[in-house]
Amino acid sequence: MTVTDEKTWPDAAQWTGKIYSDGWRPSEGGVQPVLEPATGERLAEVGVAAPADVARAGTLAARAQRDWAEAAPQERAQVLLRTAQALRDNAGAVREWIVRESGGVPAKGDYEIAAGLSQLAQAAGLASLPRGEILSPSAPAGTSYAWRVPLGVVGVVNPWNAPLLFAMRALAPALVLGNAVLLKPDPHTPVSGGVVVARLFEEAGLPQGLLHVLPGGPGTGEAVVADPHVAMVVFTGSTEAGRAVARAAGDRLKRVALELGGKNSIVVLDDADIDSAAAAGAMSSFGYQGQACVAAGRHLVHADVVAPYTEALIRQAAALRVGDPREEGVALGPVISERQAARIERIVDESVAAGARVLAGGRRDGLFYPPTVLDRVERTMPAFTEEIFGPVAPLVAFRSDQEAVEIANDTAYGLTAAVHSRSMPRAAAVAEQLRTGMVHLNDVSAKDAANAPFGGMGASGNGSRIGGTANLEQFTQWRWMTTPGSV
Repeated sequence: MTVTDEKTWPDAAQWTGKIYSDGWRPSEGGVQPVLEPATGERLAEVGVAAPADVARAGTLAARAQRDWAEAAPQERAQVLLRTAQALRDNAGAVREWIVRESGGVPAKGDYEIAAGLSQLAQAAGLASLPRGEILSPSAPAGTSYAWRVPLGVVGVVNPWNAPLLFAMRALAPALVLGNAVLLKPDPHTPVSGGVVVARLFEEAGLPQGLLHVLPGGPGTGEAVVADPHVAMVVFTGSTEAGRAVARAAGDRLKRVALELGGKNSIVVLDDADIDSAAAAGAMSSFGYQGQACVAAGRHLVHADVVAPYTEALIRQAAALRVGDPREEGVALGPVISERQAARIERIVDESVAAGARVLAGGRRDGLFYPPTVLDRVERTMPAFTEEIFGPVAPLVAFRSDQEAVEIANDTAYGLTAAVHSRSMPRAAAVAEQLRTGMVHLNDVSAKDAANAPFGGMGASGNGSRIGGTANLEQFTQWRWMTTPGSV
């Protein structure tokens, strides 16, 4: 049985060639195939939302949102909890879709499911928090109140690298706080990042009109950003595309939450546990083929320990099998597309031509790129300056803690970092000087938690944060009301 069999979940007969907009319906934009990167097999066919579909969805969402905002917060929370149960009930099928669409190994699918469940549970808890506060009035016997109200309709432009997780991270808080959502999944993962999401909320009893899943390419995303009913846009993707979204949304005075790229550093001080640091470095650079904004794109290692760290990292790389992610023992599947594979290849080849040395990997087989270790990397090379988004670990040596900080901060990005040392005070002192929105001590750079304010600085985002109570600020706005005092 394949994932496209009618007997598997979600039932292909229900959604093939369609979009989810007030139920499953044909789209104005035709259909697109869903291809498996590991094999090239055609997995399914989804509808493509044209601008007319987006306009219709925006109108329906705005209409449905008014009643949803009046529903009791606990009623909204119960929908999220039922969605979580639907995800548990269908976890095997969801994992299969994530593996086959995104090229991740089954463990990556399990991680997305567990993280999605955490996002739903954490968001459901927002319903029980105070909605506002009583302020001191300006006149005796007067009253002054401030409380949070929903934004209205939220547009979510979703990436392909963690399609289920990123969808839930935005949808769950947006919905529980009283908003409706237009979700535009990436063309590479329209099922695990779109169809699956729609079916989960549908099974949970989310009222019609509150969630619209609108697959398509850039034109569909542009229509979502431009729709007059959309008050906020949540975008996860490249910095270049994020700037375009910000410009379009800014012209219309819309709120924007941007989670963009990163050039993240693993900093290994001379007193670090080398084997532990190398294991964390390998996971940070090679996990899911390095296709994560939080992946480690630089390994900054003290000169006194760079040799043993490099040897340990090479051993880690050599132990990772590359192949079809459905095969037993495979640690790295394919990268998402030929375009991405060619980009990784260019960055490595140009850096080698400039003097870098390949110590492991470095040659691809189609979409399969092996774990690659580079040394002799200079700060002018593409491997140092560009976000690679592939399983490549560039090594750079330093001689002092201050030099490590200076090298790590030599980037326009500012998403995450990790610092390794047997001295927590020393690691923390280095970490506090890094210009990043997140930093982790003696751990991987690639971490996510539903209760944490996730986001970056500089070219990694616009300072927005999603996660935990930060969601209150993102997905609501303040309303203030007063009454006069005694006359």
